[in-house]
Amino acid sequence: MDRSAILNLIYAAIDEVNPTLPPDRRIDKSPETQLFGRGSRLDSLGLVNLVVATEARLAESGLAVALADERAMSQKQSPFRTVETLCDYIALTLQEGELG
Repeated sequence: MDRSAILNLIYAAIDEVNPTLPPDRRIDKSPETQLFGRGSRLDSLGLVNLVVATEARLAESGLAVALADERAMSQKQSPFRTVETLCDYIALTLQEGELG
């Protein structure tokens, strides 16, 4: 799966989560969008909902994956910082053959 397809899956997850958020907390579909940490519009529950929605989109593509696993949580830089870092984390994991 290429980066464009991964980004589209994340954007679909954003489309799923945004209606559940207050209008001023909705997140943009952009690689630079902050998901976690300073500048993020998401609280912890919003981030969890986005991660679960992204996992569901990946599963629909035939990739059973748990994004919030020990590997993700133990990284010095969180893969959940931005849409781009989440995309990079998914792409790396796919490349390493750990998904699917």
